[in-house]
Formats: sequence, structure tokens, C-alpha cells
Amino acid sequence: MSNQARHRMSELINEIRDHQFKYYVLDAPTISDSQFDSLLKELTALEAKHPELREADSPTAHIGGGFATQFEQRDHIEKMMSLDNVFDFEELTAWFDRIEKETSNPVYLCELKVDGLAINLTFENGQLVRGLTRGNGVTGEDVTLNVKTIKNLPHTLEGSKLPTLIEVRGEVFFPLAAFNELNDGLEESGKTIFANPRNAAAGSLRQKDPRITAQRPLSVVVHGVGARTGIEFESQSKAYQLLAELGLPTSDRFKVCSTRAEVKKFIEFYEEHRHDVEHEIDGVVIKVDSISEQERLGFTSRAPKWAIAFKYPPEEVTTKLLDIKVSIGRTGRVTPFAFMEPVKVAGSTVTNATLHNAEEIVRKGVLIGDVVVIRKAGDVIPEVLGPVIERRTGNEKAFVMPTKCPECGSTLRAMSEGDVDIRCPNTQQCPAQLRERIYYIGSRAALDIDVLGYEAAVALLDAKIIVDESDLFDLTPEKLSTSEFFIKKDGTAGANVAKLIKALEEAKTRPLWRTIVALSIRHVGPTAAQALSNHFASIEKIAQATAQELADIDGVGATIAQSIVEWFDLDWHRQIIKKWANAGVTVIAQEITQLPQTLAGLTFVVTGGLESFTRDGISETIAAHGGKASSSVSKKTDYVLAGSDPGSKLAKALELGVPVIDEASFKQLLQG
Repeated sequence: MSNQARHRMSELINEIRDHQFKYYVLDAPTISDSQFDSLLKELTALEAKHPELREADSPTAHIGGGFATQFEQRDHIEKMMSLDNVFDFEELTAWFDRIEKETSNPVYLCELKVDGLAINLTFENGQLVRGLTRGNGVTGEDVTLNVKTIKNLPHTLEGSKLPTLIEVRGEVFFPLAAFNELNDGLEESGKTIFANPRNAAAGSLRQKDPRITAQRPLSVVVHGVGARTGIEFESQSKAYQLLAELGLPTSDRFKVCSTRAEVKKFIEFYEEHRHDVEHEIDGVVIKVDSISEQERLGFTSRAPKWAIAFKYPPEEVTTKLLDIKVSIGRTGRVTPFAFMEPVKVAGSTVTNATLHNAEEIVRKGVLIGDVVVIRKAGDVIPEVLGPVIERRTGNEKAFVMPTKCPECGSTLRAMSEGDVDIRCPNTQQCPAQLRERIYYIGSRAALDIDVLGYEAAVALLDAKIIVDESDLFDLTPEKLSTSEFFIKKDGTAGANVAKLIKALEEAKTRPLWRTIVALSIRHVGPTAAQALSNHFASIEKIAQATAQELADIDGVGATIAQSIVEWFDLDWHRQIIKKWANAGVTVIAQEITQLPQTLAGLTFVVTGGLESFTRDGISETIAAHGGKASSSVSKKTDYVLAGSDPGSKLAKALELGVPVIDEASFKQLLQG
């Protein structure tokens, strides 16, 4: 039944994406809205029944399927950072300790963390000229026309002294009362309802027709500032005061706190009253109030050091645990999961939840037949917290971990001393591991191969077109034609044949670190893979390295090093490398070894638009030539590269005396 469900879900996803493309991109739909809603509803129901099979980028997880439609991609003047999170007062205390070690007697500002869609609003000489979604923090989607339909957002700032330029950061949200009213209307008309207000806000803001957005009662609240010229703030709280005087919608639910106790009191108050607010919140943001202290504390690569988000526990519900089953992952890990009576939690219906491993089941004292408490960890992955002891009837029974692999019959065991997980040791031939590895190779996390989804992986193995991943890049249309999955009813090649062959050719050119990830070496994810690629520049050198040489690399360490050594000790693993290399897959990071390191030891900050480089491209170019691209200007910055329409970073560079160069000068540096 699980395989049937997986196959049907794969069919639905492909069909829905095809119709979304025709509707959102080509503006040429071939089915009615009701027919499309029926497909989406069927997929939604299957995902609720089999959440363990749900793809991370499923159409049900993205409003409009995630297509960019006509929205242009634009760079933020100043990067939109994320926030680091803490989940209890012990973690918050550690953050306080770090702040107060570098700052004497800091004052904190506490505000609600609105669960909405991050937006960046740019005003020039008082006029709203641009609205961008966060995107990847550097580049977002231009949704200016839709943003201008939000009723509480002014198009022109108030006051006599207006900033020349200001980027205002905020959250677009759906008021809860309006959200419930919208969903009631959608349900009455037989349409798919929104899972939560955040999805509704995102979907409404990304409508192709701004008139539709205008019909949705969206609101916005501003809570930060990016690039700015002609206006300065001495503190976060004063910034909010000035933003309000400019006519911008700020929140009055913030408080300046001089002690940790006051911060804790604010957090506890809104945790108790989180459902009394007109919009959804998922925590409290704590910031150092002083702007000068913020600048001194600085940023990590992704988040300000001077701010932290205290996340409230996600929603918890109870349901009956009907059974405990196990699944086998791509590295052989046996993962127990709970099969439960369907229950709605954090906006979606779930029937399965993770139990991690046998030791965790014992620690939590969970029995089959228990009424259990579940939550969505991070509001995404369902997790069993524990049993409701007082509701036991005496008919419950303990879970017994299987001793044999349910897929290949191999004896399950811990693979190393102290390992709490048990694994199927039959890594080469276990059908479950083979399926998961092939599927993983095609995923976005690895080589991002179009068509190579779970069902394609199953079809390739079932038809014995491939024995394992070593055969993957030797596929031909003739070989694929032996599987019903890849041919039409009339016996001719289906469209997926050409797509897969083309995608495999493109995958051969992916960077070395992606090839390393695709090998499914235990513990080796993107961070470790990039560290290995940068250090060794070839898979052969990685294979020849000792455990100590590997462990000494920043980002690797002893545990990962041992896994790498053990992986390359197996002849059939080396055969994969050999066959992939013969097929033309990247096994040497040629681009790194060939480029002269003319920027070695230099730190650059880029501001404004460049003619010859994209924002991502300039960072990659700097790194490839040995330099470092930073997001903020400091005395340690060697050069600020200024393009057209530079932001506040240029002023900061002039203030600190950092050399400013143009694009032509940068190219001269590249040439040495």
C-alpha cells in the first residue's frame, strides 16, 4: 500500500506541477480550476495519510507551486539577515552571557515575533519605490504592485524631514479573524483552504493580479531598517518612534527592558496571551537596543549577534498510537515511526510521527496502544513527546525492535560502539537503501537531477536497468525503454526519457562538493563536502587521505573522517567513483586548481549593482580567487567594491577610511 501511495503521489505531483506551469508561467491552463483543485485535494489527502512520503518541495507546501511567474528578481541594497533561535531560558541565558561579556549594562528591546512573510520596503525621497520578498537574503522577488494594495502601508512618508533612502523591514500578515473568514468562504465554495495565516499571506502577496491581492485584508508591521541615507537612529526603540512619525505601521507591543528578569516577564506574558493577539506569533525577538552596540557586536554569516528569537513551544495534541513501524534510510539507519489515529496539529492532519530510535522509545516510555502527546518540532516534523499514563487501559504492549531488515532480511545491528541507532549492514544490496540512495542522488540536496524522483529510482531498480548507483550515468534511451515507467502505452519512449538523459548530462557538470554529497557517505553533508572539496580538490586525494588528515580540516572532524575512511575501504564504493569518472561526472574541482589566487588574504564588501557580475557571481569570483566576501564594512575590510546606486555601506567605508574601488579596478586586482 505504501508503494502504491508513493507512486500515486509522484503521479499527482508531476501532473500538478505541469498544470501550474501552464497556468502561472504560460498563462494557458488546460484544465478547469475545479479539476485542478481536485488533483491538489487528492494529493493533500495522501500526504496527510502518509506524511513520511511527503516531498519537501511538494506543491501543497508552496502557494502557486513556487513558480516565479512575472516577478522580477532584485537584490536588496543591504542583506536581509535571518535570526538565530533559542527555545528555553537556559539557551537565552547563554546568549545574555555572550552579549554582556562584550557590552556593559546593555538595554534590551523585546517585541513579538510575527509569523508572517518577511518583506523589504524601499522608500526614496519619501516615496515607496519597491517591495521585495526576503528570497535568499540577498535577492528577493519584486512584489511592489501587490504590496501597494496593503491598506495600512503608506505610499508616501509623512513629515518635513524625509530620508533620501531607507529600506524598512517588516512582516506581511493575515489577521486571524480575516483568515478564518477567508477559509470559511473557500470551504463553502469547495476550494482548497489555506493551512495557516502565513501561507495565506504568502499566497495573497504573490498573486499575478494585484486586484486579487487588494481583495485580501493583508496588514504589515515594520520592525527593522536596512540601508539608509539621510536618517540615523541612536536606538532600536527610537527608530520605531521615528518610523511611526513617518507614518509607517509599527507595533506598540514592544518593551525596553533593562534587566534579564524584565525580558523573561515579557516572554512569559505573551506565551500565556499568544492567542489574544490579532495575528499569529511564534515567539519573542530580543534585541540590543543601542544601534552603536549593535554595530559593534556585528553579524555572523546569517544573523545579527545582537538579536535572538525566543521560540515558543509548538502546538501539542493527543491521539492514539495504533502501531510502531520502522523504515530503512539510505545509510541503513532503522528509524521507528508512530502510526496514529489522524489528528490535526499546527494546521495539518498527521498520521505518522518520528520516534527516532529504540532507545528513545524506551526513554519516553511509549507503548503501542497508548494515547500519546505529539507536536510538530519546529512546526514542521511531527514528533511523539510521550504517553498519557493516566489514560492507559492495560491493553497496551511494548514495541520490540525487529532484528531483521524488513526489506532484505539482514540482521540489524549497531555499526559502532556507542551507536544508539541500529542499521541494516547490507549497504550494497538492501532494496530500501538502494532506492533511497538513488532517489537522494537526484534530489536538490545532491545532484538535482530532473525526473529522478522516488518512482523513477524504483523503476530503474525493479527493471534491473541499474544494479546500483554506479550504473546511473551509463543510462541510454534504449536501456530506459525496457521499463514501463519510461514508455508510453504504444511502446514508444515517453517524454521523461529525453528529460532524464539530458538531466544526467547536466548533473555531470555539478561542482565537486555535490558529487561528494551524492555518494551518501554517512555524516557527510553539504558543509563537510564543501570543506573536503576546497581542501583536496579531487575525490582521489580524499580517498588517499588518512583519518587524521581528514579530521584536521575545519568542518570535518574525527567522526566524519572515520566515516570517509570506512566508505573508501569498500571496493564497490571505489567502483562507483571509477564508473562515474569514466562517464564524465565531476571528480576534480578544476575551477579551484586552475584559478590564480590573486585575491588571497583580501576581504571585500560589495555594494550597488555591477555590470559584469551578479550578486552571487561576484561572491563566488572573490572566493575562487582566494579572497573573502563580507556583508558588512569594518576596519578589517580591505576594499569596498561600489557599483551603481551604492547603499549605506559606501558611507560607512568613507567614514572608516576603507579604500573604495570600482568594477574596473576590481578586474585589475583579479589579474594580479
